[in-house]
Amino acid sequence: MGKPTGFLEYPRKDRGYKPVEERVKHFNEFVIPLKEEELATQGARCMDCGIPFCHEGCPVNNIIPDWNDLVYKGKWEKAIKVLHSTNNFPEFTGRICPAPCQESCTLNLIDEPVTIKTIECAIVDKAWENGWIQPRINPDKTGKKVAIVGGGPAGMACAQQLVRAGHEVTLFEKNDRFGGLLRYGIPDFKLEKRHIDRRMQQMEAEGLVFRPNTHVGVDISAAELLEDFDAVALTGGSEKPRDLPVPGRDLQGVHFAMEFLPQQNRRVAGDDIPEDAAILATGKKVVVIGGGDTGSDCIGTSVRQGCESVMQIEILPRPPEKEDKLLTWPEWPNKLRTSTSQEEGVVREWSVATKEFIGENGKLKKLHCVRVEWNRDGEGNWKMTEIEGSDFEIEADLALLAMGFVHPVHEGLLDELGVEYDPRGNVKGDTEGSNAYKTSIDKVFAAGDMRRGQSLVVWAIREGRQCARAIDEYLMGSSVLPR
Repeated sequence: MGKPTGFLEYPRKDRGYKPVEERVKHFNEFVIPLKEEELATQGARCMDCGIPFCHEGCPVNNIIPDWNDLVYKGKWEKAIKVLHSTNNFPEFTGRICPAPCQESCTLNLIDEPVTIKTIECAIVDKAWENGWIQPRINPDKTGKKVAIVGGGPAGMACAQQLVRAGHEVTLFEKNDRFGGLLRYGIPDFKLEKRHIDRRMQQMEAEGLVFRPNTHVGVDISAAELLEDFDAVALTGGSEKPRDLPVPGRDLQGVHFAMEFLPQQNRRVAGDDIPEDAAILATGKKVVVIGGGDTGSDCIGTSVRQGCESVMQIEILPRPPEKEDKLLTWPEWPNKLRTSTSQEEGVVREWSVATKEFIGENGKLKKLHCVRVEWNRDGEGNWKMTEIEGSDFEIEADLALLAMGFVHPVHEGLLDELGVEYDPRGNVKGDTEGSNAYKTSIDKVFAAGDMRRGQSLVVWAIREGRQCARAIDEYLMGSSVLPR
């Protein structure tokens, strides 16, 4: 577990970032990695805490103390083997995961957690550089065919696991490229798409068949999949955005975040966006509605496009600057966080509700807002009320709705299949027992945001891996794939 006294001897040090004035000029990643000797020192800080709460904090249950120790001892090649035993794509999580493992670290009780995410990213990057990551080809084929619908991280993880189990796997994706929100949601300055492409090359060499530009339920029917494949996994994500149905919603200049962000990703990839369809923040007053990661991505993208100003408003109250460790640890705490995009220049407002979009000649000009307060009712539930007389206006040329997603799109594939939904509108399915990841339709499984609801990339990878094991057991009667 690193050096027994390392956490007492070595201060915490994390990777840095290039200066704001430099990084906002481009869409490349801007992290400054630690040197190898610095990483070894940080690995040494992993203490022999008895119960490694980081295991439980990490949705894929990464064996974190082991690879911290291996990095400390300079055994990098062994470290990637341990890391890959639980996580198919650590180059994704090492860049964009919010690192709940670090919140669960015992050293976080004194606000000095081990730099787990940085070490994870360094392990996989070093492994790629040294050629340690190679296709794992199973020569023993089962003859079973599996269709996976949705090429995001859940579908990719599920596909890779099943190919390695010897099945014939086809991954369907409606877009022209694979990666889901990793490809067409997360900006390139957080995750350059070469990381996805490199992993896809490995998966293709392992035998995975990629089918882009294939919208199942439109280009190919659900009935065809059920007829042609022995099992089907639904991993299409949660793509129904939460809307804001207030007056003026139809004004030009009011868009969902997921109309805005994918366009910039396509520009970086070299695609042409028709001028009449382009959504750009250049020279505009931008208001981002929603305080989460998607809203933050809209800020960073708007700044790089050259917006005049950007404001972010959130309906929930401002979180506390610091959590009460004795109440929250080792769980994920509600506290104020500032992303790298927010550091690049944004005005943030909390407890603000949008009442109306105001325009001229069909174009957005202002937002009519009101301040709200949150109090518990007699049953202990939080209730929002508007503060009388607190109305105000915000000038805006572009409003981006980044309020999350409510559930997967039902129209098309899901309704055609007739799968049962849970009360939130997600595809219903358990995660444990003999029916794990099974839907209400025979031989149809579901995983990731489509089953779980909007969540993190690390949860998508976990669900994809576990769904793969469930499918393998269904097809073969047993499975050696890990959960």
